[in-house]
Amino acid sequence: MSAVPAQGATRRWWALAFIAMAQFMVIMDTSIIGVALPEMQTDLGFTQGNLSWVFNAYVVAFGGLLLLGGRLSDLFGAKRMFSAGWAVLAAGSLMAGLAGEVWVELAGRAVQGAGSALIAPSALTLLMMLFGNEPRELTKAFALYGAAAPAGGTAGVFLGGVITEYTSWPWVFYINIPVAVITLIAIPRLMPTAPARRGSVDLVGALTVTAGLGAIVYAVVRAPEVGWGAGQTWLVLAAGLLLTGLFIAVQARRGEPLMRLSIFRTPGLAGANLAQLLLAGAWIPMWFFLNLYLQQVLDLGAFQSGSALLPMTGAVMLMMIVAAPRLMNRFGAKAMIVAGMTALAAGMLWLSFIRPDGSYAVDVLPASLVAAVGMSLAFIPSLGTAISSARPEEGGLASGIVNTSYQIGSALGLAAMTAIAAGQGAEKLGDVSALTDGFSAAFIGAAAVAAAGAVLATLTLRKPRREGDSTSTTAAEPAVSN
Repeated sequence: MSAVPAQGATRRWWALAFIAMAQFMVIMDTSIIGVALPEMQTDLGFTQGNLSWVFNAYVVAFGGLLLLGGRLSDLFGAKRMFSAGWAVLAAGSLMAGLAGEVWVELAGRAVQGAGSALIAPSALTLLMMLFGNEPRELTKAFALYGAAAPAGGTAGVFLGGVITEYTSWPWVFYINIPVAVITLIAIPRLMPTAPARRGSVDLVGALTVTAGLGAIVYAVVRAPEVGWGAGQTWLVLAAGLLLTGLFIAVQARRGEPLMRLSIFRTPGLAGANLAQLLLAGAWIPMWFFLNLYLQQVLDLGAFQSGSALLPMTGAVMLMMIVAAPRLMNRFGAKAMIVAGMTALAAGMLWLSFIRPDGSYAVDVLPASLVAAVGMSLAFIPSLGTAISSARPEEGGLASGIVNTSYQIGSALGLAAMTAIAAGQGAEKLGDVSALTDGFSAAFIGAAAVAAAGAVLATLTLRKPRREGDSTSTTAAEPAVSN
């Protein structure tokens, strides 16, 4: 991924602001709907079991199409795909906001995810084009870009509460439209242009990985309703696994695959991606069920619920920007990932002690802050390690893979915890004891996922070689050095 000559310091940093905003917005769209879910459930007729598909429809499309988005960015130019992604995201947001039926809402969310899958890889490509010639500035740009993701995810919870309380739930989608318009106006002036190059698009690979992921998530979500022993559950699950296997087989045989499988032989890359997958698989279910507990058990309104999670949002942003980089430079990426995943597991295990007659100050606040610290410690080191472990010319591919890992972890983690919660009583709306038991079981399951992440990070990650190792010398390395 070659860099282009600087366009002027001021213009480049303005361009970075829009690139970071893109990362902020595509991740915010996974979390901003959390507080609005109960109102959407009432207005559109979602069941408790399929409510999670408001989230999953977005992340399945986003995660499944990210590799295709990266490939299209390489072939047709990052600037063009960045613009196309914002246009698609705006269209999906309008569709989701205007939806009057469940299927329309889910279709709109899927279109949003497709737009985000074009935006995310092209944004990092543009960042590398703007700052790749100056390693010191690239390190700063990469840090700001990385911090935008968790900031967007956590800020979305609070913004969702404000919007739902003072307007109505469709505005959690409409908020994307003016941002998209402003960005589309700014792109021609700020973003660099790179020539397109020849190559083929692996549509078969894109379709199989998206369909496979969707089938697996659907099987897990539906299992509590139709039964884990039902033929339908295992048939759909088998189809998903078969499609995923077909995707891997296609990638191994194609000359120009969406994902070159041999990249996983790079030291550190596979372990860091596994950490991102498990981190998402634990973190996303936590805020999903925490929102439901605040509103359905503690009976908080949408604004109150969003405000209740604001301390967690502030803790994540503070830790990400101020504390995590310093701690990482002192203790190293591996130690940070292990410590972060362990703290996240501890916070969610603490949350599992929630009570039907509990209180925010006792049952939610302290445990959520511990979980926030854990997420903050683990996120940037695992993201940075996943990208800097690859060769410089494969930075875009590495970014696409790690984004895919996070989104797949989000979808499968939420699907699994939804199944666990439903099996323990979370389907019984109005029965606060049953709801609490279900949510508690989901927190325990998410804690187990985070604990598994800590163990696997200990086993799979190692210190990179410092001298003469081309896999450890990208400009992003100072942010993740050991």
